[in-house]
Amino acid sequence: MKTITITDVANHAKVSKSTVSQYLNKRYEYMSEKTRKKIEETIEELNYQPNIIARSLKQKSTFTVGVVVANILHTFSTQVIRAIENYFYEQGFHIIVCNADDNPEKEKNYIEMLRAKQVDGIIIFPTGDNLDLYQRMKSDQFPIVFMDRTIEELDIATVMLDNHLASKLAIDRFIEKGFENIAIMTTSIIRDISPRIERIQGYKDSLASHGIPLNSEYIKTVNADEIPVALSEFFELEKPPQAILAGNDIVLNEVLRYMKQHEINIPDDIAVIGIDDVPYASFYTPTITTVNQPAIEMANLAAELLLSQINKTGKEDTSVHRLKPTLLSRNSC
Repeated sequence: MKTITITDVANHAKVSKSTVSQYLNKRYEYMSEKTRKKIEETIEELNYQPNIIARSLKQKSTFTVGVVVANILHTFSTQVIRAIENYFYEQGFHIIVCNADDNPEKEKNYIEMLRAKQVDGIIIFPTGDNLDLYQRMKSDQFPIVFMDRTIEELDIATVMLDNHLASKLAIDRFIEKGFENIAIMTTSIIRDISPRIERIQGYKDSLASHGIPLNSEYIKTVNADEIPVALSEFFELEKPPQAILAGNDIVLNEVLRYMKQHEINIPDDIAVIGIDDVPYASFYTPTITTVNQPAIEMANLAAELLLSQINKTGKEDTSVHRLKPTLLSRNSC
């Protein structure tokens, strides 16, 4: 069976090949509505399938971008991935998603694989331990944007939350409700993962701004499987905390599980706020007060920054963009 070509479509629709090409690239402003409709009908009638490889060679683009997430289990990560996919789909791109599991070696392998596949750019939630690789991508002028985490020594465009403000919103809420013995728990900060460090610093600064002395026993940074033990240590203190700030959704999940298993009542026995809104927060019993990240806005900004680098439009942006969180007040505090 004869392969249908762009020439066949043009001849059948009685338009030029360049007009069909404009249609395929969604540049509808270069043609009338009647012409657009005619090409659409012709493509359907002839069952024409564009040659993606030929298109890529001609335009020196694979119309594919990579997204390397540090940990796909985070609700925030899945929200961002979905929004990035939506954005690039509208631009005629596909995305390849890779999950590094907070493992620098796995991240390195995925980045090298994506570059071997000649993706046009990559959005990375950096693990932080591949500085030479990031720097090489930068030196190669390869389009790259960091999401959620920053590495200060590299001038790479970054989109992340105002983490200090996220902690401040939670601490202000606790204190407004009359709590002063406030604990914070995050997952491990062994590799200086910036959101976790910034949230802890925001916690410290917020307590200081209210004149509340810092109690180092109220600060825990542990691996996810160590959270139950760390919570037990909180409750074994001579003066247990009255409130806990869960530094991300994984910590919040474990906190709620622990409270349920030990029949600790929220908020009567202890108040809880989580950074990162979670799908069940509005119908859990009690409903959970959270600090929400503007995930879709952050994803769209990261995608815009990457596409600008890919298309080489405008001056290169290497700044850190920090977006504002919002407090979603519910019944857990």
